[in-house]
Amino acid sequence: MQKGLREKGFGDRLGDAARARQVQLERARAKSPANDPEFPARQEARRQAKLAALEREAEDKKAAEAARLVELMAEAAAREAEKVEQARRAAEREAEQKAARDAR
Repeated sequence: MQKGLREKGFGDRLGDAARARQVQLERARAKSPANDPEFPARQEARRQAKLAALEREAEDKKAAEAARLVELMAEAAAREAEKVEQARRAAEREAEQKAARDAR
């Protein structure tokens, strides 16, 4: 057998796994946003964009609700006008019927 070529034992495999985990941890720390000097500015820009979107959404909801309220008021006014018209027609019909009775 050649010198230096030996089968890895359990301890060797555990050591390799620990080293691999350490390398992964170091890579993750290097990529951390906390190390990026522009990260806070980008994060603040995202927050501002999110707040602006929420404000636009709230304004859109208010506008939609106002439009719905105007529509409901217009429908109510139309119904009221129809009731008034029906009452006018009924009064007119009664007046015609009374005039016809009086003419007899």
